[in-house]
Amino acid sequence: MDRKKVRAWILYDWANSAYATTMMAAVLPIFFVNVPGKLVGDTAAASYWAYTQSAAMLVLVVLSPILGAVADVSRSKVRLLAVFMGIGVLSTALYTLVGEGDMTLAIWLTLLGVVGFNGSLTFYDALLGDIVPKDKRDRVSAQGYAYGYLGGGLLLAINIVMIEQHEWFGLTKTDGTRLAFLSVAVWWLLFSLPLLRRVKETAPETAMKAGVAVKLAFQRLGNTFRHLRHYPELLKYLAAFWFFSDGIGTIIKMATVYGETIGIGTFHLILALLITQFVGLPFSLLFGRLAERFGAKSSLYAALGVYVGITILGYFMTSAWHFYALAGLVGVVQGGSQALARSIFIRLIPEGRFAEYFGFMSIWSKFAGIVGPLVFGIVTQLMGSSRLGILAVVAFFIIGIGLLTTVNIAKGEREAGRGPVRADPQAPSVTG
Repeated sequence: MDRKKVRAWILYDWANSAYATTMMAAVLPIFFVNVPGKLVGDTAAASYWAYTQSAAMLVLVVLSPILGAVADVSRSKVRLLAVFMGIGVLSTALYTLVGEGDMTLAIWLTLLGVVGFNGSLTFYDALLGDIVPKDKRDRVSAQGYAYGYLGGGLLLAINIVMIEQHEWFGLTKTDGTRLAFLSVAVWWLLFSLPLLRRVKETAPETAMKAGVAVKLAFQRLGNTFRHLRHYPELLKYLAAFWFFSDGIGTIIKMATVYGETIGIGTFHLILALLITQFVGLPFSLLFGRLAERFGAKSSLYAALGVYVGITILGYFMTSAWHFYALAGLVGVVQGGSQALARSIFIRLIPEGRFAEYFGFMSIWSKFAGIVGPLVFGIVTQLMGSSRLGILAVVAFFIIGIGLLTTVNIAKGEREAGRGPVRADPQAPSVTG
């Protein structure tokens, strides 16, 4: 294992997590809700945010499987990661131009930012299989999330100071917010450079034109659909992942907007999410070790069970300290659950086809990413209550856990033709 390449890979999580914290979770949702000014109420603006997230996921549903297959055929994962990273960085920087009433511009920049962020992650995740031995992937995957928490949390802390203590810098609060957006763009670009420089892919044996690569990508995608029937455990896992990842994603995207609509102050919302980042750092590493001792599946069950409790308690939330408590709980399980979900998936797919199958998984996860925010937005708008919108999310976790119980990981590894790397303690008691 080339440690320099692994460190560069991990550092990209440090880089892009600045977007996840400041733009997706903390600062931008609050800014977005206030962009319309007095034209709409907070509840309607929260629905617009949810619908924009769903629209971005719809774009990714179309792009992800194609790009994943192209990456495997052309050995261009790093280059494609750079393209989507560039889209995300540029749209983030351009957010400094958004003013009150610029709702159309805000929607388009949000759409492009989400597409750039998630598109780059398709290739980032797929690179894990290229540079890390299979027996080390659980731990390295968890380390990536841990460093992401640290990097995203560090920049968010700086941004809180710029926004809340804006007078120290001779700025208005709005100017401080715009400067925070610009800092995310610079941070993301700067700390992406080691991966772009150090992680090299093997050149394809035969050079091919873009049109040929796309044609082969469609052929390979068709083969993936046809061959999935040979991997029933993988299919069951994809179904479970579709639901529980949607629940996790919706909580991440809608938590701050939800808090804003029920009257929790901006400072408390952002500070609580900063706490989430630093709580998440040690617990992401802990979940990597728990997976090695108790099995990834058992550890994932525990994390998803906590999410069920978070969602139900969120319905009853009324004060800032409630939001702090729930944000801390999210920090405990967020990184660990996502890292374990990623490493389990890698164990169930054939060697050498990582980008192809991560592209296929994107169909499920991105399509699910449409449904969760859409359900939140519709329920919130129709019922006039964001509390009912957030409560509806609990169904995604319950269904996902139920489907996960049917997955036999050890059997799935045998179906993938690679044999079990490490027997999962849950596997003998689960029939597949």
